[in-house]
This record gives sequence, C-alpha cells and structure tokens, in this order.
Amino acid sequence: MELNIGLWGLGILVVVSLAFGIIAQVVLGRGSSAWLWLIGAIAWFIGGFIASEVVWGSATGQELQPIIDGLAFDESVLGGLLAGLAAILATWYVTRQSHLHGPTAAE
Repeated sequence: MELNIGLWGLGILVVVSLAFGIIAQVVLGRGSSAWLWLIGAIAWFIGGFIASEVVWGSATGQELQPIIDGLAFDESVLGGLLAGLAAILATWYVTRQSHLHGPTAAE
C-alpha cells in the first residue's frame, strides 16, 4: 500500500473532520458527552483517510474526481460520513441523559 496524500490533502481532511465534529456537537451535544465533537471528528478523519487511501487508493485520476493533493475528496467524504455518523450516533446513544419532567414515582 502506497500513501500518496500530501499536506494539503491532510489539511482539507482535518478541516472537514473538525467541521463535522462541531456540527455534531451543536446538533446532538445537549445532554450528551462534551467530547462528542472530538469523537465525531476523529471518526470522520479515520473513515475519510481509509476511504481515500486504502479503499480507492489504487484508482487512477480518470476514475476518481476530484483528487486534491492525493486526497480522493468525494470518496473521503463518503467514508468520513459513514464512520462519523456511526461514531456520533453510538456515542450519543450511550451517553445521553434521560430528561424526565415531573415526578418519577406515583404519589
């Protein structure tokens, strides 16, 4: 396996991963883990990196568009979205707090 991603490609992947993490924290963060953004960002990065460099790493430039400094952008978005959504939904489900309104036992 040969990695051909450059610094610009890694930078784009980091920025998109952090944006996803922040959006996930804003949407699902209330009543959940304060680290949801970081978990989502790391999962997006790993999923995007694996999709770009491992799954479609041997594809040519004619088969994949766009390729930005070795990063197969569309494929990395797909891989990041799958991994990121799985990670944040699992984290949200495990760490959510029940919001009970009113008495918990009958009087």
